[in-house]
Amino acid sequence: MESFNVWWQGLASLNQWFFVAAFFFSVFFLWQLVMAIIGLGGGDATLDTHVEPTTGHDSPTDASETITAFKLLSVRSILAFCTLFSWAGALYMDNQVPVSRSLLYAFAWGIAAMLIVSWILHMLRRMTETGNVKIEACVGADGTVYLDIPAGGQGEVRVLCSGVMTHFKARAAGGTAMKSGTPVRVTKIAGPNIIEVETL
Repeated sequence: MESFNVWWQGLASLNQWFFVAAFFFSVFFLWQLVMAIIGLGGGDATLDTHVEPTTGHDSPTDASETITAFKLLSVRSILAFCTLFSWAGALYMDNQVPVSRSLLYAFAWGIAAMLIVSWILHMLRRMTETGNVKIEACVGADGTVYLDIPAGGQGEVRVLCSGVMTHFKARAAGGTAMKSGTPVRVTKIAGPNIIEVETL
């Protein structure tokens, strides 16, 4: 402990602040990183989501998901920048590198950390992305009626599609009425973002 006190007292004030900031940002960065990995990689294999399925082209939902992902990742990217910027600045100054060069090197390390973390979390999110369900993949899948389908009308069903429990607008084969909770199977695509189902 005495040797630590001697080392600490021998540091310049700016260098001390860099070390304090480095420890502070490291705690928050590690916490955010663990939460990101748990949140993006955890959970059940079957998710329940309400999306507008695509028909082979990108939809407005995709753009919305991308914007949301950017907002979420920006917090962690900034934390990554601050963490590595602080550590680099502290260590370069501790090794007697001039302040101006230490700040320049620290800035470069911070930018690199921000880009790398953004890329890693973006790839993790893409691996678990559920907003790009292709409606064609749901033909033959089983589900249940979520909102009553009136005779000759349109309701809503929950279908397990590509491992994701998804809500779709649906109408019944033959125009028959179906009550909520009725087990059904997707028979075909009835129109843009609409499926046709029959009872099991």
